[in-house]
Amino acid sequence: MRHSLKWLAVATTIGMIFVLLGGALVTKTDSGMGCGRSWPLCNGEFVPTDITPELVIELAHRLVSGAVGIMVLLLSVWTWKAIGHIRETKFLSLLSFFFLVLQGLIGAAAVIWGQSDFVLALHFGISLISFAAVFLLTLLIFEIDKKFEADKLIIDKRMGNHILSVSIYSYVVIYTGALVRHTESSLVCRDWPLCINDAPALPGNLYEWVQMGHRAAAGVIFIWIAYILYLAIRDYRHQKVVYWGWITAFTLVSLQVLSGALVIFTRLNLFIALMHALFITCLFGVLSYLLLLLSRSRKNSKK
Repeated sequence: MRHSLKWLAVATTIGMIFVLLGGALVTKTDSGMGCGRSWPLCNGEFVPTDITPELVIELAHRLVSGAVGIMVLLLSVWTWKAIGHIRETKFLSLLSFFFLVLQGLIGAAAVIWGQSDFVLALHFGISLISFAAVFLLTLLIFEIDKKFEADKLIIDKRMGNHILSVSIYSYVVIYTGALVRHTESSLVCRDWPLCINDAPALPGNLYEWVQMGHRAAAGVIFIWIAYILYLAIRDYRHQKVVYWGWITAFTLVSLQVLSGALVIFTRLNLFIALMHALFITCLFGVLSYLLLLLSRSRKNSKK
């Protein structure tokens, strides 16, 4: 039974990644209205007749999201029953399904009534919370067999503050990145890392401010994680899960910055843009796991 639960957990985690990338694809290809102002049907039809590329992308995203939603519900109920004795399980089970439903409702509302770009930018971040909860449930399932050691950690106060703060701040980076996509500001600055265009100057309009705000936020998190990695290498070599966690986080944030630059240089190459979304998804998952470790550490320090 537990072997089957592991397979379901891994499949659901991968499925959530496809949901996130599918949402990014819908935005990047401007396919949000591919099915018109109709939800859950496409143009009011159960089987669409007027097939367009935008319709295929939007409908595929809806179908994948629906299928993965069923998987998340099954995983939530199954983990609740199988490993509900583990402290975090019930909370993560509720979190994973609630935020997946919430992002679906926001998507439906955007189709039927329309939403501002600032509200739509929340969509990706809400999906990320559901992904992180599913990812952590998967780790808890494997932790039963001691694939992941998380119950003997002691994380000092300074490292704990960094983990908490940079995880919260990562959400700012994620939101500003989503805002760049939804306001179609990706190529408003033709240079990188500065927004020079014709002459060096401060951003001259909302779109340039959105783009440069995201670049500044991404630069801060890159430097911040690099510094935390230095602390981990110096002080946490004996606690491998923290040590390798920050090595992984720094690798992912480096790939995130690199892919962000390549998005500009390649003039919004779709594959690179999707990789950009994938790297931030994985980074958020790693930071969420480090938050779980911090929670375990604080529990251990009270014993």
